[in-house]
Amino acid sequence: MFDRVRARLARFVEPAPDTGPTVGLLVDGPNVLRDEFDVDLDDLRNVARDLGYVGVIRLYLDEHATPGLIQAAEARGFEVVITSGDVDVKLAVDATALSADGTIDRLAIASRDTDFKPVLEHAGTVGIETFAIAPGSYGRSDALQNAADEAITLGT
Repeated sequence: MFDRVRARLARFVEPAPDTGPTVGLLVDGPNVLRDEFDVDLDDLRNVARDLGYVGVIRLYLDEHATPGLIQAAEARGFEVVITSGDVDVKLAVDATALSADGTIDRLAIASRDTDFKPVLEHAGTVGIETFAIAPGSYGRSDALQNAADEAITLGT
């Protein structure tokens, strides 16, 4: 009897996450979500899914973010982090903490800002595989690409 109940309940339970690597995707909103890049949040989420099981997916924004952008990001599964200070500092601190606490196996940073080069380098030294995601071919940072294990350019 219990086997039949378990079988029926199994249809309603989400499957366990893939045993592959756990990915943390951190998006530098002010540098990536610009009109000239035409970046889609769904594309970013799909890139993260291609890298493994998405354990952390965050969009960092400043206090000037529109409610529509915040709502759209949350609807797509992003945790939205709004800061009154420098977005880069909050993202860098969070990325370093995730790299150190064992939460993730892979760190993907979507930005064109070379300020994140030390974050990627540190993550690499503690055994985290790193990815630099550029918003477009003319939005790439050579420094980020060179610091990461792999570079990904959206729209190519």
